[in-house]
Amino acid sequence: MTDLNSPQQDQPTSSFDEVLPSHSAALYREFQAGRVIVRELWDNNRSELVANPLYNLLYNHLSHFRTFYEHLGCELVFNDEGSFFFLKESSDDETEEHDENAFRVQVVLLLIGRYFARSGRDLEYLARPDAGLGEQDLEAMGADEEYLEILRAARFEKGLPDALDYLGKRNLMFRSGANRYFLSSAGMHFLEELVREYEQA
Repeated sequence: MTDLNSPQQDQPTSSFDEVLPSHSAALYREFQAGRVIVRELWDNNRSELVANPLYNLLYNHLSHFRTFYEHLGCELVFNDEGSFFFLKESSDDETEEHDENAFRVQVVLLLIGRYFARSGRDLEYLARPDAGLGEQDLEAMGADEEYLEILRAARFEKGLPDALDYLGKRNLMFRSGANRYFLSSAGMHFLEELVREYEQA
């Protein structure tokens, strides 16, 4: 008869044994804050994009985290094109808060894309740390009454700085200088999706 109190020699290891609880908790906090997990983050000290350890953790233990978040009622989505992960509610009914967040992100991305295209530049430059939106761009957008009205309608009371901060907090945009911003791979992917939808409409 087996002694239930004695340790089992051939007990299978779980995927939970491969991931530190502190790493799982760090990931969970990122998702709870509404962030996407991008492959690279902007390092202000080095002034360059660096590998995101949380992205690598997700990528290397994808099946574990997919199952884990499924148990929490969410779907972990990997976007190969934009090299990022995000959480999606598993239920068909999207929450009002989710809808509003998505709407606000879309408004800001569309305004940035529209302004950039009108200035005669290729949208691809929005994803470059040495290009993106510079001081003159911020001044021009901040002085445009039409843009300000649209931002106010999306509840960005402080205008453009408020909107850029909103994208930044979600890892959709990075600040690469005092007055310079550029889109992350995720931000660029969502902008390109919006442009495609607009062109097909």
